[in-house]
Amino acid sequence: VSVRWRAAQRRLSCVSSPDEEKPRPSVLRHLTTKLKATGPIPVAEYMREVLTNPVTGYYVRNNMLGPDGDFITSPEISQIFGELLGVWIVSEWIGAGRPKQLQLVELGPGKGSLACDVLRVLAQLRSVLGDASASLHLVEVSPALSRLQAQNLTGDRSQEANAEDEPVYRRGETAGGLPVSWYRRLDDVPAGFSVFLAHEFFDALPVHKFQRTAKGWREVMVDIDPEKPGQLRFVVAPSPTLASSTFVQAGERRDHVEVCPEGGVIVQQLAQRIAEDGGAALIADYGHDGTKTDTFRGFKGHQLHDVLAAPGSADLTADVDFSYLRRMAGGGVACLGPVAQRTFLKNMGIDTRMQVRYRMFCFVNTPKIFSSLSVKETRRYSHLRS
Repeated sequence: VSVRWRAAQRRLSCVSSPDEEKPRPSVLRHLTTKLKATGPIPVAEYMREVLTNPVTGYYVRNNMLGPDGDFITSPEISQIFGELLGVWIVSEWIGAGRPKQLQLVELGPGKGSLACDVLRVLAQLRSVLGDASASLHLVEVSPALSRLQAQNLTGDRSQEANAEDEPVYRRGETAGGLPVSWYRRLDDVPAGFSVFLAHEFFDALPVHKFQRTAKGWREVMVDIDPEKPGQLRFVVAPSPTLASSTFVQAGERRDHVEVCPEGGVIVQQLAQRIAEDGGAALIADYGHDGTKTDTFRGFKGHQLHDVLAAPGSADLTADVDFSYLRRMAGGGVACLGPVAQRTFLKNMGIDTRMQVRYRMFCFVNTPKIFSSLSVKETRRYSHLRS
């Protein structure tokens, strides 16, 4: 499901303090030291270092979501998004024959808002789920975000594991008694019938970038700018790399290609688990069906940001190539889409849901609303009283 929130995000503004505007010397110093020792590195390696380095990574150190962060996601805008996904999950579970187990697995759960909204629906449909055992499993690498998720989902009913190498590094339960577990890797999530959600997860995974040249495909790399030692630049590898020889499809017509091998591996894992244990997966992200070229960009304070400037201070993202994910999933599972998020939500009944919400709002707030309306407007909206 391709979503289109970036344009709205660009219209938002967020004022940063002078300290936030300064580049993080530790990230830049780490990268320049690495580049001096190894030479230029692939864009994928640059993204991995900037976003998920255990010490300096952007996702490891920051709480980047919301009006005071660098970007905002659909679940933070309205609970209706997550509620409709909850209905979809129950529908998939029913279509699978009502298994006795239902594992909800979310990859990169942000603040936990989407999971909260989905669980609210599951609680409301408890009579439909019957005796099925439901549980929530969150795959999260950020310690800061995992603590925020635990607070939002479980309050004070969670506890970290004693050992750092435990597959489940945090356990808890919701107020309704539903068990919640946190993992650093998808591999550690137990087997069983599962519905996987990946909302704005794949667009943050590292991508390799390739450029067509007169000598064939070459990989785009990141290097130190020799004229500006404190800055980074893009360069094109002078000869083929293992990645450029492996990941570019024969017959590719575009002049610039982005490939996310890590995303392909994760999709293969999802497909294998679904084929073996049953379930479904929903991937919602900025993306295309193998048509776009250079989509690598940064976001800071809800504004576009140079991806090589002040590394570690901004989110990095690249549109998801759904045609590549479909190829990686293989023939063992059925792949549907991509479709626009608008289409998916309308098919799930968002128009009806919004009408119910709007009428309830108007009824509850009738005195305030009608006190500011003209006679003509009052007649126009008078049906809402009933």
